[in-house]
Amino acid sequence: MGGLPDEGGDPGDVPPTPPPGPDADQADDRPDEVHELLRRLATAADDARPGGGGNAAAKLCRACVDLMDISGASVSLSGDEDTRALWWSSDETAGRLAEAQYSLGDGPCRSALELVSPVLAADLAVRPDAARWPVFAEQAVALDVRAVFSLPLSPGGIMALGTLDLYRRTPGALSDRDRSLALPAADAITDAFLLLDRLPDGGEPGRWMAAAENDREEVHQATGMLMVFLELDPRQALARLRAHAFTRGQTVTEAARDVIAGRETLRD
Repeated sequence: MGGLPDEGGDPGDVPPTPPPGPDADQADDRPDEVHELLRRLATAADDARPGGGGNAAAKLCRACVDLMDISGASVSLSGDEDTRALWWSSDETAGRLAEAQYSLGDGPCRSALELVSPVLAADLAVRPDAARWPVFAEQAVALDVRAVFSLPLSPGGIMALGTLDLYRRTPGALSDRDRSLALPAADAITDAFLLLDRLPDGGEPGRWMAAAENDREEVHQATGMLMVFLELDPRQALARLRAHAFTRGQTVTEAARDVIAGRETLRD
């Protein structure tokens, strides 16, 4: 994975740099904390190996939350545009942020997947971040979240298998220290995923992705029904389903189940 870009805007844009996070006045070179993170990452990676203790994603993300200036973290796995599974989240807010981005089909993690590059939103309450993902930004701020930092899990930087998503309740860019911790954390989570994925049953990620595939089938079935009911093309039908889920405070899968069961036709 390459270096982290500046927060906000598309790659190549040079927006004004927001003020750094609350820890910016602390020294950036903290070798003890870097060593501690690397030690915990190595321990978690060992847990991903056959015969290890398991819960690699939880230990890796917990190290991020404990040692970085963030409020929470999550790891989401991605099969394709319509298949995502939340592998682990540190708290309910982190999980809701991940689900919101899947339901909306938009947000920093979606951009990180598409670009295969870190996407850092330093303040979702103001431009340029609020303008880039307006609906997601509104939802995030409603959850008392101001900054989101998404890093792709990309072996070799070729394709993204998912994202490591960090959030903070206060606005501000990642400090240099936290940037130096975020990259090895994302790389270690990628390595853990690949190790688990090689287990005979696909390991923990395999089970999560199997569940996500089941959810995707329900979304596809509901999308097909809406295409018939409303005479829409596939993209329009999926967008309609996502919009309905958003207005009702549902996940896309929950909205799809309502359509399949005949409880909703989305004609109104």
